Amino acid sequence: MRIHENINAVEVFSETRTKRPDWLKVRAPGGESYAEIRTLMRNKTLHTVCEEAHCPNIGECWMHGTATFLILGDVCTRSCGFCAVKTGKPPILDTEEPLRVAESVMNMKLHHAVITSVNRDELEDGGSSIWAETINEVRRLNPNTTIEVLIPDFKGDMIAVQRVIDASPDIFNHNVETIPRLYKTVRPQAKFERSLDVLRYAKYHGMRTKSGFMVGLGEEKEEIFEVLRFLKEANIDIVTIGQYLRPSKDHLPVARYVHPDEFSEYKQYGLGLGIEHIESAPLVRSSYHAERAVLDSRR
Repeated sequence: MRIHENINAVEVFSETRTKRPDWLKVRAPGGESYAEIRTLMRNKTLHTVCEEAHCPNIGECWMHGTATFLILGDVCTRSCGFCAVKTGKPPILDTEEPLRVAESVMNMKLHHAVITSVNRDELEDGGSSIWAETINEVRRLNPNTTIEVLIPDFKGDMIAVQRVIDASPDIFNHNVETIPRLYKTVRPQAKFERSLDVLRYAKYHGMRTKSGFMVGLGEEKEEIFEVLRFLKEANIDIVTIGQYLRPSKDHLPVARYVHPDEFSEYKQYGLGLGIEHIESAPLVRSSYHAERAVLDSRR
């Protein structure tokens, strides 16, 4: 497989001077369900990627009683240029976290639970044992809840990946995040091929697989089509595509705001390749409408 490589990555990150377009404007979060979930997370000392990553859909999702749990703390050992999660030296492992996540899923009466984590590269197993325990605890207390995991690459350690697979999540997600050419700038401690290897491994071992990436970081259309072909070659079942939004001035600038019509074009191209389910729109994120993809697969 040939990975498209091209030019100088620095040139494509010139800051766009245009204002954020209307299709990227969302209501400020609020409402009773939002307040209840926020209180629950505080009481359980839990983190959500909804808050840590400044997700634009937090109001919509929390009002519908859904959330994506962030395990292994809220400090990441990597320094991706797009991510709002804190980077640094993580605290010691919280061995009570899996049970608290499971209890929160039960209290929220979730039909579909999404779990993700920071990277914990300093740990021998990358945190995979906590991953497995969290899945098992959620399953024990919530036997009718489907579980979706969005895992790190565990530095390509397939023993760690297998530990997650053995806990039998319903959806196995790992995001490629961007096109191969931009990895050194966007994901300097990751490798596109390594991420594909993780996804291929999970598919080979019977998982229903999912991946996603952002646009608006300086990629060309043909490079997006190429990533979709790579994902199809890896037999990915579900793909998410969304607009990159700069979390702060310390993060990578937006190269351009992609029009909704272009997102529709990517969706149609991917469906034409044979990818089963695609969510492609400016505000789409990894767990956006996650339960819908599970329901679609059961029809």
